Amino acid sequence: MITKNLKLLPLVLAGVLSLNSCKESNQDSDEPWEPLFDGESLTGWEQLNGKADYRIEGDEIVGTTVSNTPNSFLATTQDFSDFILDLDYKVDATMNSGIQIRSLSKPDFKDGRVHGYQIEIDPSDRAWSAGIYDEARKGWLYPLTGNTKAQQAFKQGEWNHYRVEALGDTLKTWINGVEAAHLVDDQTAKGFIALQVHAIGKDEKPGKEIRWKNINIISENAQQYAKPMSLPALNTKNNLTQAEKESGWELLWDGKTTDGWRGGKLDHFPEKGWVIEDGELIVLSTGGEESTAGGDIVTTKQYQDFELKVDFKITEGANSGIKYYVDTDLNKGEGSSIGLEYQILDDMRHPDAKLGNHEGSRTLASLYDLIQADPAKPVNPIGEWNTARIVSKDNHVEHWLNDVKVLDYDRNTDAFLQLVQESKYKDWPGFGTFEKGNILLQDHGDRVAFKNIKIKEL
Repeated sequence: MITKNLKLLPLVLAGVLSLNSCKESNQDSDEPWEPLFDGESLTGWEQLNGKADYRIEGDEIVGTTVSNTPNSFLATTQDFSDFILDLDYKVDATMNSGIQIRSLSKPDFKDGRVHGYQIEIDPSDRAWSAGIYDEARKGWLYPLTGNTKAQQAFKQGEWNHYRVEALGDTLKTWINGVEAAHLVDDQTAKGFIALQVHAIGKDEKPGKEIRWKNINIISENAQQYAKPMSLPALNTKNNLTQAEKESGWELLWDGKTTDGWRGGKLDHFPEKGWVIEDGELIVLSTGGEESTAGGDIVTTKQYQDFELKVDFKITEGANSGIKYYVDTDLNKGEGSSIGLEYQILDDMRHPDAKLGNHEGSRTLASLYDLIQADPAKPVNPIGEWNTARIVSKDNHVEHWLNDVKVLDYDRNTDAFLQLVQESKYKDWPGFGTFEKGNILLQDHGDRVAFKNIKIKEL
């Protein structure tokens, strides 16, 4: 809920006149800062999710906790990609908060829940202020464990200063001039900036405040004003985050070698058709012919109940797939190995999108030839990364695309077996009903790249 203290208008106007002159001492005078908050109104901002109170006092935005409401966000109506953000804040010692950057709110993601990178504000004894958290997605990406200087830089009960650089796939933060976080992560390239008022517990007293001022940004040619950082970069590409490690995830591909993988019909990795380039596992194009070069690759280990995540990037007109519960002994002949398939396809250009025994069942993220994915699925454009997620537990299976569930079904049911009988798989004994099997990446003759291949056994 946005309110305004009208009694403070003279101070507000004074704040407008002094905004650009109130830069902190660690701002360079030649940096072309522009205010995100004009000191007079919240024009250019909108409130999302919760109903915490936001108001203006002098040259400050004040957020106040309210009972029985989720996390609240005061977000810019403009999205930013590459930028440098500079601001001051003061927070109640018992309150958690954060500053969202490159964040999103979409109807198909958890009913519009704000998600994305968050620069933490943490006045607790843990002292992870200026660490990088991934709100409503992956959890902690860059905690301040071991960064004693940054932890000690936070000033309890006083104004604190943040500098945040988001340039390409690199995020860097400083707290009161001290280096705090250095992260390389390319999940989100553009989004809004938002000021969070964290939800409070049912037994907590409302009315806790966090204040922000001197909110300035460089969004044009920001790269030329980047500052060097001595902290080594933590690269999430083909690595596990702290939250993933703690919850039992394992890398299914190390990003460098072929360890853990072999050809679908070989006892070794294919000698052609697949390459590893810059942390990407790439199946090369052979003109769209299925398994005629290197052929499919499969994990050397089999899995029963699991959660699998794979980032993939397709080229125009491409066809591929991620198969699971694959029995590599089931098909020793020509073509791809047999298994349940999460379809990867350019729906707009590949003719398979209009084929299949069930309408739409060969489109992107569908259970190939059996069940169509939700047509309203969120798809990133050709040349950009998409994330497939498959969850299989006690024969219940879900397909997710870019954090949105697009279909689910139950194996070993009469309805499922009937679908199989109506499909191209009707003559394969036991199709889709095996207790466990290999994970497969398909060679369908089109160039497709994979990375961040991770699995959690359930």
